[in-house]
Amino acid sequence: MTHPRLHGAGLGLRRELIPALQAGVPPAIDFFEIAPENWIDLGGRHARDLRRFTEAHPFVCHGLSLSLGGLNPLDQVLLRKIRAFMAEHGIDLYSEHLSYCSDHGHLYDLLPIPFTEAAVRHVAARIREAQDILGGRIAIENASYYVAAPIAEMSEAEFVNAVLAEADCWLHLDVNNVYVNSVNFGFDPLAFLRAMPAERVVYLHMAGHYREADDLVVDTHGAAVIDPVWDLLDQTYALFGVHPTLLERDFNIPPLAELVAEVKRIGRLQAAHRPAAARSGTR
Repeated sequence: MTHPRLHGAGLGLRRELIPALQAGVPPAIDFFEIAPENWIDLGGRHARDLRRFTEAHPFVCHGLSLSLGGLNPLDQVLLRKIRAFMAEHGIDLYSEHLSYCSDHGHLYDLLPIPFTEAAVRHVAARIREAQDILGGRIAIENASYYVAAPIAEMSEAEFVNAVLAEADCWLHLDVNNVYVNSVNFGFDPLAFLRAMPAERVVYLHMAGHYREADDLVVDTHGAAVIDPVWDLLDQTYALFGVHPTLLERDFNIPPLAELVAEVKRIGRLQAAHRPAAARSGTR
């Protein structure tokens, strides 16, 4: 399925990019993504800038701090603020990471959840609670990780599937994270993709990373996307069809033109996988 109002290729809205985007949003950019935690409760110029963009372009909210796998109670105050923020700006889709990032305070990192039946039930209950407060389904992103939890009763793919089914939520499929984990833990990324439930995929991420060693890749969002990840996106579209796809770039942010070139590459891959009748209307 495709989420309402969202289509094409998008870019994360970073404040560093706002001056260039105010001069004109390139037509290759179909939508933007923001972390609501970075914008909620802001006033003044930043709020006015955001309002001008959300009035003119579709947006996605991608959360950073809900800590769905954590043990502390969900931050219901934050969730209510996110719901109000999304309503204020006409944003339909909220996604969060399948990880945890708090333990009596924020840890400022996304940490892996043990792949166990108990963890499935725990995380799914928290996702359902978040969905109840937000008033609709959310999308859960497969996370990158570097150290496996000491207890594992299933594979990562089995864990993701179990959580999605138990929580009845959508899947935010991060293609770069699939690649990163496949290198770090020695599995076939295409086999992982084939194991994902096509009916739950609504949204995709693409990003660059840093290769520390032959068997260690760090998901930095601080570099250009590499060819093997582009190839994996091509295979993802072949498996699941075309879904809204965002380019993430959070560090070492280059001039807008460099990012737009990657957004255009996403658009070209999407056009190649659309049915022939639809391609006649593509840019």
